[in-house]
Amino acid sequence: MDNSIIILCGTAASIGLIHTALGPDHYLPFIMMGRARRWSLAKTAWITFLCGLGHVLSSVLLGLAGVLLGIQVMKLEVLEAFRGSIAAWLLIGFGFAYFLWGIRRAILNRPHRHVHSHGDAGKHEHEHTHLSDHAHVHDEKKTNMTPWILFTIFVFGPCEPLIPLLMYPAAEKSVLGTILVAAVFSVVTVGTMLTIVLLSSWGVAFVKLGRMERYTHAVAGATICASGLAIQFLGL
Repeated sequence: MDNSIIILCGTAASIGLIHTALGPDHYLPFIMMGRARRWSLAKTAWITFLCGLGHVLSSVLLGLAGVLLGIQVMKLEVLEAFRGSIAAWLLIGFGFAYFLWGIRRAILNRPHRHVHSHGDAGKHEHEHTHLSDHAHVHDEKKTNMTPWILFTIFVFGPCEPLIPLLMYPAAEKSVLGTILVAAVFSVVTVGTMLTIVLLSSWGVAFVKLGRMERYTHAVAGATICASGLAIQFLGL
């Protein structure tokens, strides 16, 4: 194997790790949605894996097409930037809509007390909410689209360094080397996403919010929206 391909593979691993760790949009949506939706670690891992796979494969396939068809890297960079802008706005829109839904749910689920009279036996009162008793049944029916929305957003999201910094330099040596470099980048990127998401989700599960628990959906939406805003306006 050409030494330059080996060096590019090492570079791909480093860039994949750093690029993912420094991009909160790669893991915050899954951590927050998993906490709000009470997904199991297995479900959170599966959704993260699928979204991560869609995220890297969209750029890999685009890069391979560019290499095979001889498309100038500048043109692909413009296309990647356009895809990134779409993904950011989708993240902003989804996060804001989910935030509003979470606020509405929190208001409707506000704990309140009921007084019950038992005649001569006296009275008693108890506190309850209207949504918690049936949350699991309704959530399962209403939130099946949530993973698919995240998947769509991540498919649009580009891996900016992959094509210009890794795939095109590797293509100067061989197509096989290009595929190898892209594979290393993809494995490290998805692996880093899974590691951060699972460790964070495990830790967050121990945090008890008490009466503030009903606001977890709103917080999740606000965090996702903020991630999109950071991408669009801060270039994170």
